[in-house]
Amino acid sequence: MASKQHKTGADQFERSSTGMPLEKSNFIAMAIAGVLIVAGFVLMLGGSSTPEEFNPDIFSTRRIVVGPLIAFIGFVAMGAAIIIDPKRLLKGLKK
Repeated sequence: MASKQHKTGADQFERSSTGMPLEKSNFIAMAIAGVLIVAGFVLMLGGSSTPEEFNPDIFSTRRIVVGPLIAFIGFVAMGAAIIIDPKRLLKGLKK
């Protein structure tokens, strides 16, 4: 009798076209998102107020609007870079 060979999940994974769920384009997008996150946190840095002296810079637009907005965009971009299909990401970059 001829026995049928069962394909395990590992065999099917090894025979896929890329072999990895994330490709180079995903990692590039993740690196860009990481830079955005770090840039947002750097924009939020600055001196603080002390009991002796008030620093009005703690209410600057850069620290309470721009920095958090850039960090938030970086976090959303990181999620998109992980979730998006590498083939679709490459198609968008080649246009």
